[in-house]
Amino acid sequence: MCRRRAAFYFCWEVAELAATRLIALHKNKGKSVAACLKSRTDYVQNPDKTQQGELVSSYECSPLTVDEEFMLSKRQYELMTGRRQKNDVIAYQIRQSFKPGEITAEEANKVGYELAMRFTKGKYAFIVATHTDREHIHNHIIYNSTALDSTRKFRDFLLSGLAVQRLSDLICLEHQLSVIEIKPYRERQKRTFYPPRESNRDKLCAVIDNILLNEKPTDFEAFLQTLEQQGYEIKRGKHTSVKGTRQKRFIRFRTLGAGYSEDEIKAVIAGEAEHRPHQKQPPKEQPFHLLVDIQAKLSEGKSEGYARWAKRYNLKEISKTLIFLQENKIGSIEEMQERVDAATARYHELGDSIKAAERRMAEIAVLRAHIINYAKTRPVYDAYRKAGYSKKFLEEHREQITLHRAAKAAFDEAGLKKLPKVKELNTEYSTLLFQKKAAYPAYRKARDEMQELMKAQKNVEMFFAEEKTTKENMLAR
Repeated sequence: MCRRRAAFYFCWEVAELAATRLIALHKNKGKSVAACLKSRTDYVQNPDKTQQGELVSSYECSPLTVDEEFMLSKRQYELMTGRRQKNDVIAYQIRQSFKPGEITAEEANKVGYELAMRFTKGKYAFIVATHTDREHIHNHIIYNSTALDSTRKFRDFLLSGLAVQRLSDLICLEHQLSVIEIKPYRERQKRTFYPPRESNRDKLCAVIDNILLNEKPTDFEAFLQTLEQQGYEIKRGKHTSVKGTRQKRFIRFRTLGAGYSEDEIKAVIAGEAEHRPHQKQPPKEQPFHLLVDIQAKLSEGKSEGYARWAKRYNLKEISKTLIFLQENKIGSIEEMQERVDAATARYHELGDSIKAAERRMAEIAVLRAHIINYAKTRPVYDAYRKAGYSKKFLEEHREQITLHRAAKAAFDEAGLKKLPKVKELNTEYSTLLFQKKAAYPAYRKARDEMQELMKAQKNVEMFFAEEKTTKENMLAR
């Protein structure tokens, strides 16, 4: 038998059984208690989910008037006790789910009714609605927070959720239904993956990327209007900022990072620059870490408790290291050294190629600027030369003449007899940029591989050194 329990699950109706919990139904802000009760009871009695109401049962109330009867008992409670409820709990709900194909809807309703009766001990009115709109049949049990005699309220004690769970298990076993075997705490599977959360800034960057790359706005104002259509509030001024629907504060464009400032966005719209979306790199989880040098830590004043922790930590990390060595088929110290040397050489090779490309790109950028300045200032310099290098002419056109001289000096230093065309330089720059970007993934991969191999090598060396020290100490005794 598959060991799955008829369980109570919180908030979401899912095909698999979920966590057990007793749900307190609260009064919604801005709505009356009567309106809240009606909306909750109407939902569970949805005809489309309960076979036109055939799968709804009740105790000491009618399904048609359950909300009014719950309210009547609450008014009687106030009249009889003279007390008003301090919290906003209006009722309680239990959601009970069964293994698919194990029980009929009619039987499930009876099991739910029995559970509600035994848990409330017949002191609270309730309804049981069995839903069949999902693969798994499940019950919605709503019972009044006020007792039938209107003298007290239900007390949601500390372990009430656990009590409901245990009672449900017992009833299911009595009806020969499967239950989930609760594992001891140490045997439970721990959560290892946490989905990344997207911040408001990341969302805004994604929206801007889509507008600039796909919408193609004609100007900055059209860009802002498109943002407004996406649900963002715009605050125009010296520093334009935007705010989303669920944001508390405005965000300035310039604080979003490179490529998202107001000037950079305007340049992209004008066709003067290319927009490159920001790629958020999730932090890579390291498979293992360096071992702790226990003796060194003890000499620094660490306690014996720290030493015990460090021993357990080292055992875990050396296990991870051994798995890494097995996965990479490294069987000896010599092979380990060869792999480390190869990875290091590969890393430096890729790094040198990227640095060489960056140097040449910087040279092209400087040379291109000088060529443009030389061409623009040449008429002024020719006039300056025809004026016999007049001091008066120099003072009037000092900036342009200085740029011309600087460009000429740069050409002489580079040994250029013929100036290259700006178009050719732009082509070379684009090629280098493409090569650089293409090399970065391999560069990062080589770096990570080198670091992992070096850590594994260090851990192995520390492990054998510790083993040697332990043996020497035993022989000395």
